[in-house]
Amino acid sequence: MNQRTTAAHIRYTLCDISSQTKTPHLGSCLSCVDILTALYFGVMNIDPSEPKKSERDYFLLGKGHAASALYTTLAYRGYFSVESLYQHGQTGSQFEEHPGVNAPNGVETVSGSLGHALSLATGMAVSCRLQNRTNRFYVLMGDGEINEGTVWEAAMFAAGKKLSNLTTIVDFNKLQGTGESCNIMHLEPLEAKWQSFGWHTVRVNGHDLDALNNALALAGTVDKPLCIIADTVKGKGISFMENDNNWHYRIPTEEEVAAAKEELGIS
Repeated sequence: MNQRTTAAHIRYTLCDISSQTKTPHLGSCLSCVDILTALYFGVMNIDPSEPKKSERDYFLLGKGHAASALYTTLAYRGYFSVESLYQHGQTGSQFEEHPGVNAPNGVETVSGSLGHALSLATGMAVSCRLQNRTNRFYVLMGDGEINEGTVWEAAMFAAGKKLSNLTTIVDFNKLQGTGESCNIMHLEPLEAKWQSFGWHTVRVNGHDLDALNNALALAGTVDKPLCIIADTVKGKGISFMENDNNWHYRIPTEEEVAAAKEELGIS
């Protein structure tokens, strides 16, 4: 499958998993599917048959409530079966609602609390540089997550250390759990903020796979960390979910899953 077809299958599977396992945060998962697809089926140096290889690239999920999107992407990439995803959120399952300490292969860090992934990746990137290793580090954060002060402390540190092996992507879907992001915190001009912190910053349509792949290819081309602001739509790909913040928590019915399947063109 090409990346666009893969993203459609991931979106359908996310809807079906949410419906069958009664796990929330579907809207937040759908907004970052294209970003994850570009990372895992495009730029990252990974090997599902050897998930712990020392020279691999690392992905850290900041917006831990989108764990289902990460698990589903990893399944389609071959880390484990798609069928196993239907244990999501169940008692004793390694597929927890937020990635935990017993997470499956391919999940690099716990991310139950927002605002820590960038700090973790920054420390890991420094460590690899000191060891003359070539690993790259990719962090996905939500726009609600960047309310956290720890994000900006890490941003200053990473720029000060000129960590060209570090890339962060902001899933800027304009909504968070309690409302519109820009009404809760003063985020814009977001691109200028990251630039002022010393990052090489680009802004793209977060659902344009070509644009995402091109932006991600900039990693390491300049002597500073890379920030990609991805303008996205919460609930993307399923018209009756798009920009509806109820889908931060709502669970789709069987009928809604069937409608999503038809809209996504899944046979």
